Amino acid sequence: MTDDGVLIVGAGPTGLTLAIELARRGAGVRIVDAAPAPHRDSRGKGLQPRTLEVLEDVGVTERALAAGTTRLPFRKYFDGAHVNDTDPFADARPTPDAPYERGVLIGQWQVERLLRERLAEFGIAVEAGTEVTGFEQDEDGVTAVLAGGERIRAGYLVGCDGGRSRVRKAMGVRFDGTTDETQSMVVGDIEAEGISRDVWHQWFASDGSGVMLCPMPGTNSFQFQAGPELDASGDPLPPSLEGFQRIFDRYAQVPGITLTDPTWLSLWRVNVRMVDRMRVGRVFLAGDAAHIHPIAGGLGMNTGIQDAYNLGWKLALATAGQAGPGLLDTYEEERLPVAAWTLGISTDLYARVREAVKEPGTGVEAAAPPPMGTGYRWSSLASPAATVTTAATGDPAVLRPGDRAPDAPCLGASGNPVRLFQVYADPRFTLLGFGAEVAGAVGKLGAEHDDLLQAFTVDGGGGDLRDHEGHARRAYGVTDPALVLVRPDNHIALLTRDPAEVADYLSRITTFPPKE
Repeated sequence: MTDDGVLIVGAGPTGLTLAIELARRGAGVRIVDAAPAPHRDSRGKGLQPRTLEVLEDVGVTERALAAGTTRLPFRKYFDGAHVNDTDPFADARPTPDAPYERGVLIGQWQVERLLRERLAEFGIAVEAGTEVTGFEQDEDGVTAVLAGGERIRAGYLVGCDGGRSRVRKAMGVRFDGTTDETQSMVVGDIEAEGISRDVWHQWFASDGSGVMLCPMPGTNSFQFQAGPELDASGDPLPPSLEGFQRIFDRYAQVPGITLTDPTWLSLWRVNVRMVDRMRVGRVFLAGDAAHIHPIAGGLGMNTGIQDAYNLGWKLALATAGQAGPGLLDTYEEERLPVAAWTLGISTDLYARVREAVKEPGTGVEAAAPPPMGTGYRWSSLASPAATVTTAATGDPAVLRPGDRAPDAPCLGASGNPVRLFQVYADPRFTLLGFGAEVAGAVGKLGAEHDDLLQAFTVDGGGGDLRDHEGHARRAYGVTDPALVLVRPDNHIALLTRDPAEVADYLSRITTFPPKE
């Protein structure tokens, strides 16, 4: 790796996603992890629909769907009696603009394995057992110091090394928030022969306690979740298989079931914390290193992957010398508010879960999280000056700059089906020109900015893409000739009729001013 490359510290879902995003854009990248080998813990066990969209762009969604499951009913018991079976997403259906109507249940270790396999396709492997203990930075780059004394030089460093991040501590940023020692949970992976694996079992009691067993796809394990046993002074006992068995026997009241083969036992406390900055010079934070929150909703892994997706294209342009000095500031500008929102949502979800378990007719599914990743309308990359209308009547467009770019089924120039998400998989910006009137401008812009841009006409000038069912026009609010510029992370950059605005926007990316 050259001094212009990126050193990623931490090979969880966040670090691996970032490494792939950089690698597929041709940026130099090196990824290290302190652990001597990959873990086999289920941990965060769900990928949300928006994260599946991100991972489709990364190239692993099909593999994740094959390894996990999208359909697992909840089976609730109260004081030992079966109450109901429910599927909160039973009526959910994919739509042309949103192909993933529900998330996928999959162990975190499996997600990491799929990401490592994808990264290996670019010739890059995680350097295991490599611990970064500190770093120094100057105007030209960062020098990381390893536990054995070795020094690694890189253009940029990104700490994806979890809630106890050494990179964060070395940066000197605040990690504001609270740790509630009075609220804790034991979590682990165990086997339980004789328990059905086609539902997520949730046993609760009138005292508000209980135990849950979630079958993990592709394994013989269940993820065990429960409140901890307490010692005489009221402190949580360390997690153990024997303790898990006692908790299970008390609340499940299913005789003859023995829990066996623990591969992960953990005591989890409610932490709600986030950094005040995600960047100091050439050093960045992403994922749990920047924000940690309650387990409810499974937002941690998803938020980290989306952090990496936002940062990857910006760092790649910076390492290639194509980014203005302020483009990297937009990472913190866009993702820090998302982290704050996620902390608030997950804290609320956790409180709702604790209340839900006390009511016989209410399930944990009542605390399902809202959709993530809807956009960055507040960003300076989506400035009000760039917001225009696309309808002939002057009505506002359905979408605004900063919003998530929708999917839509189209036909390619050869007549074969192609989705817009497949088109957006190119690591550059994408320009869609709706109508024959803008076809010439689309071709000209594509030729002049081919290093930053791929350009397509839609239903015009020979039609690189044909919106044969009108889904693209409806999704993007287009009724008249229009130009839609989509960012490399599949968010709307610009909606306009004026080709000069597209050229100006792309020029602004390469000259973006730094924050004062």
